[in-house]
Amino acid sequence: MIVVADSSPLNYLVLIDEVDLLPALFGEVLIPQAVFQELKHPKTPAKVQQWISHLPAWLEVRTVASAPGPALMKLDIGEREAIQLALELGISTVLLDETDGRREAENLHLEVRGTLGILERGARLGKIDFRQALGKLEQSNFRMSPAIKAAFLKRNP
Repeated sequence: MIVVADSSPLNYLVLIDEVDLLPALFGEVLIPQAVFQELKHPKTPAKVQQWISHLPAWLEVRTVASAPGPALMKLDIGEREAIQLALELGISTVLLDETDGRREAENLHLEVRGTLGILERGARLGKIDFRQALGKLEQSNFRMSPAIKAAFLKRNP
């Protein structure tokens, strides 16, 4: 399986030392050039900058070939290019956290997985401890509503 990722899930999975879930769950991950640049940005955490400077074999940077449709123009460039790349390549799953990006991807009939969903799937496959990973995630600047947290904890006792 191949997925396309925005910067947010990669950023947080690197920060909590769970980025190796991605090849275990999906095989190959593609990122558009804009996401690559976001992950290299000086304001990105040093740990993430260091990780992206040594691309793992399962991660590939691609260039978006065509301009995104008007509905995507309100999104940030990383989300916009991730969704556009998935559409161009016929890839059905995108990794996104932001609400607006998720909504637009779903409107375009793409399956969306976020950081919490990736962690949950990894836990269900016995690859990580969900509560431990969630605890690490909460130590970062990851934002989730109390209702979302409660729902994930209820499903992952």
